[in-house]
Amino acid sequence: DVQLQASGGGLVQAGGSLRLSCAASGFTFDDYAIGWFRQAPGKEREGVSCISSDDDSTYYAESVKGRFTISSDNAKNTVYVQMNSLKPEDTAVYHCAAGPTLVTSDYGYGYWGQGTLVTVSS
Repeated sequence: DVQLQASGGGLVQAGGSLRLSCAASGFTFDDYAIGWFRQAPGKEREGVSCISSDDDSTYYAESVKGRFTISSDNAKNTVYVQMNSLKPEDTAVYHCAAGPTLVTSDYGYGYWGQGTLVTVSS
């Protein structure tokens, strides 16, 4: 079975940092792109960052560029997103997802993990 296990969320003050992890299993990791998406209460889900596991191509939403860094450890089938300089507007449930190619739309990702909550206090 395909599984994506997101972890690393928590409560942090503005300006702080968190590292989210997405551990994948049940599929050939190198053949997929992994995306991080977030959804805040009352808002639509938005793409945050994505990485292609075969060539490490990356994408960042404008709102997180320069603050978030995505990386992939193919030996561990895990994708990380290091989130620095967090802002209250980063508060959301963060999900990781897997899809065949690196695209920015959530429609391109067929496998989803449960979310991890990130709360940034002001």
